[in-house]
Amino acid sequence: MLPSADDRAAPMGAMASLVTLLAFGSVAFHVTLIFTGLLPNLLVRPVHLALALPWVFIIGASGSLFSRISGWLLAGAGVAICTYIAWNTDALGDQYGYTEGWLQRAGGILILLIVLEMARRAVKLALPALSVIALAYGLFGEYLPGEFGHPGLPFDSLLGTLVIAEGGIWGPLTGVSVNVVAVFIVLGALVGAGHGGTGFMNVATRLAGRLKGGAAKVSVLASALFGSISGSASANVASTGAFTIPTMRRLGYPAPLAAAVEAVASSGGQIMPPLMGAGAFVMVELLATTYDTIVAAAILPAILFFAAVWFGIDWFAARDGLKAMDESEIPDRRTVLRTLPFFVIPFGALLAVLFGTGYTPQYAAGVAIFAAAAMLPLNPDGFAGLKATWERLSGAAVDAARQIAMIASIILCAGIIVGVLNMTGLGVKVTSAILSFSGGQLWAALLLTALACLILGMEVPTTAAYVICISVAGPALQELGLPPLTAHLFVFWYALLSTITPPVCGTVFIAAGMADAPWLKVAGNAMRLGIGLYIVPLGIVANPSLIALTDTPLLALAAFVKLGAGLALTSWGLVNATTGLRPIAAFAAGLALVFILGF
Repeated sequence: MLPSADDRAAPMGAMASLVTLLAFGSVAFHVTLIFTGLLPNLLVRPVHLALALPWVFIIGASGSLFSRISGWLLAGAGVAICTYIAWNTDALGDQYGYTEGWLQRAGGILILLIVLEMARRAVKLALPALSVIALAYGLFGEYLPGEFGHPGLPFDSLLGTLVIAEGGIWGPLTGVSVNVVAVFIVLGALVGAGHGGTGFMNVATRLAGRLKGGAAKVSVLASALFGSISGSASANVASTGAFTIPTMRRLGYPAPLAAAVEAVASSGGQIMPPLMGAGAFVMVELLATTYDTIVAAAILPAILFFAAVWFGIDWFAARDGLKAMDESEIPDRRTVLRTLPFFVIPFGALLAVLFGTGYTPQYAAGVAIFAAAAMLPLNPDGFAGLKATWERLSGAAVDAARQIAMIASIILCAGIIVGVLNMTGLGVKVTSAILSFSGGQLWAALLLTALACLILGMEVPTTAAYVICISVAGPALQELGLPPLTAHLFVFWYALLSTITPPVCGTVFIAAGMADAPWLKVAGNAMRLGIGLYIVPLGIVANPSLIALTDTPLLALAAFVKLGAGLALTSWGLVNATTGLRPIAAFAAGLALVFILGF
């Protein structure tokens, strides 16, 4: 006998309630950490993983019955092991990174397998496969001949450092995920749950809608604003693209161009402060510097990227006769002003605390979170009602908890690789290899590093690709004279290449599907519009003043103008590449302007 509709609804309702409760628990835990002061890392970080496990293994489970049942078992085992580590923090600290007894060894191996499987389910096979290779190297690398072998690591030391000390999955990267990235994810979810998204879309449309190629320029502005809080290229495409792609198509834009505009503009969200797809906070940790130093260095290059996209849209609009948006689709001033506070107030609070006080970025985000939450009960015309407020708040919590789990699965798995690199000294050996292959030439080493970033980024998420590449290539670049901050920005930008570069180009596939366009044509247009992603990192090396805004502001602005002019020329040359020799000359002149007479 089949269950009645009421019988079926009850479990679903109970499950939804449990999901919402878990979401609020995750959000509350990470926000509370802002104000609780210092807690032991081996307490906080295992709890972070325990809260993330159900979102990947149970709530996000799909596929076969075996996959779902194994998900429950793995989540349960993972939570039990995390609880054991958190409960025995002091005792484990006295073991100095060595596992003791068969129970700890079994638990350590199991938690590593759970982290690998978590990453596989969350972000596919490439990242956990790299982690498995790293583990194999840690275990058996002593048998490799030549300089790439290592002296050997005791099994209990290797395992213990990775799972009961702070040299692997509980390392500094996980600390960034717990203490900073999660907080900004919560902020982005709260702003997006209310009318914040409508607010910045209205601002973008009001500012750019009437311009030549207006709908495409709205996409650029909206993606820059949304990407600055989401830090996710795919989320950016899905949200802003749902409005901009149909609008561009309705105005006669070719489908491959409409999709390319959105794909490129959305990719830029990962290099736009304040969030930078978690990259800003990872850089803070790896460089042992301050957050405002990273933001000040990253802001002008990020603007140049979006400026290059803007130039490309202008050239496409002039070539193809692309129109501005219809006046009826542009919000009036009153509508803009009524929706403006929904993102200006949270961002104003964030920036005021961040740059007006001595508090940390996570504290500033905490203040902004409360400001964003206070806006949820409101509509532009007044109170939204209790039901709407609850739906927005619970929806934001679920969205934030899911994203926190996704980032955790990436960073924890990357922590295995970084841990093995540090224990075996492999990073130093790869550095020596890069120096050898490049012949001691900085530009050759830069090109080798860029190629490595592109290959690694094809299957590994941007933040993980950046962490791995900077761990092995960063020391070589610095040994050849590149300042540490420049090296980190260079690697981070090139870790993004695969978002628009075939064969993977994730944002291209998403946008092409939304526009019903052939992905290869979309990728071709995206690479032309996104020329800044290829040139700006090299331009930073050739013009180091560009990232010295706080030290030499006039030189930084001069470098900004010079690179902007060079990008405009190269963009025009690419868009009009089939029309004769002038575009080739313009492209060459643009490159010369970027790289000759550096500031």
